[in-house]
Amino acid sequence: MARTLDPASHAIRRDAFVDVALRLIQTKGYEQMSVQDVLDELDASRGAFYHYFDSKASLLGAVVDAMVETVLESVAPVVADPDLNATEKLEGVFGGIARWKSARRDLLLALMAVWLSDDNAIVREKLRRGLTARLTPILAVIVCQGRDEGRFTTTAPDETARVLVSFIAGLNEAATELYLARQADEITFEAAERTLSTYLEAFERILGARPGSVTLLDPRILHEWFG
Repeated sequence: MARTLDPASHAIRRDAFVDVALRLIQTKGYEQMSVQDVLDELDASRGAFYHYFDSKASLLGAVVDAMVETVLESVAPVVADPDLNATEKLEGVFGGIARWKSARRDLLLALMAVWLSDDNAIVREKLRRGLTARLTPILAVIVCQGRDEGRFTTTAPDETARVLVSFIAGLNEAATELYLARQADEITFEAAERTLSTYLEAFERILGARPGSVTLLDPRILHEWFG
């Protein structure tokens, strides 16, 4: 008789691998972390690992996916707040994500160098699709509210939200590249600020918002990462 799989137990055990990998990435670094390190922490077999993940890169994808899920949950109350207008909600979502990243700076730095490597291209694409599926409905609600309030002029909230999510994914990769270039002293703070500001100006144009009406770039956090 085939073994019956308990979905809840399966999820809990898989999450344990993800939690351990997240901690090891932060303390040892992704490149230095081995699958065996994860197994040793959990006293698990290699077969158990490959039951959930087909590679170390697959585990990395699960770690980043869990981080995305956590940060989106953290900004959900902003989206649901009936007392905020659409601009305030948009700024709240971006600000919340930025603060979440700053609070986990060491972890993000441990991931940053390996995330853009060619070896992780498939993982990045899977994350992009997952982010699109989860973030698009959130932004669509905000865009629709902004249109009804007369703050945004776009006539297609759902499609606009999807475009914005693709835009955000590109912005995140650009910000990572800018950070690494800044650390290598290849660009100035002003150059990084100018590039990111240009992205955010384009964001306003996609929404059809009045220029300068949406503030998504926190100067304090900008200096924290690029100063």
